[in-house]
Amino acid sequence: MKKRTSLLTNTVPHALVSQALDARITAAAVELLHRGHRVAAHVRSHKAGGYTTVDEHMPAAHRAHRQWTPQRLIDWGLTIGIATGTLIEQLLMRYKHPEHGYRSCLGLLSLAKRYGRARLEAACSMALALQACHYRTVRDILANGRDLIAAEPQAHWMSPEHEHLRGARSYH
Repeated sequence: MKKRTSLLTNTVPHALVSQALDARITAAAVELLHRGHRVAAHVRSHKAGGYTTVDEHMPAAHRAHRQWTPQRLIDWGLTIGIATGTLIEQLLMRYKHPEHGYRSCLGLLSLAKRYGRARLEAACSMALALQACHYRTVRDILANGRDLIAAEPQAHWMSPEHEHLRGARSYH
């Protein structure tokens, strides 16, 4: 059976994206033809809205992107420091699909080139303490030099003694 199909759900070599292709569809396979020549063949996916992707059909940049994994990004962050690795892990956990957080993680890691590894680690530590695990937060901490300002130690506060204070014995 020969019929036209949408390119949105079938992978083709990237050079043929947006080209009109013919498809031969059987119960088990899909063949895509360009000017009568087979350019792709896949096992047919019966998953509604599912995609079939063949790495060889992707541009080189997209293939390189598929080599990234959440653990690879976390490990890279850990080479900078514990806080950086932890913040990257937090960034990735925010997304249902961790791949959606890759750009934020790569942007965060690239801040080490501009500001240095020690400053990035300090900024990530501050962001974690603030529970603000976002690329923008870390970038702003670095841009404003907040990581360079030493945190003031919290002084232990003591209430002054006076006549209006009651001790534990005043409560039953």
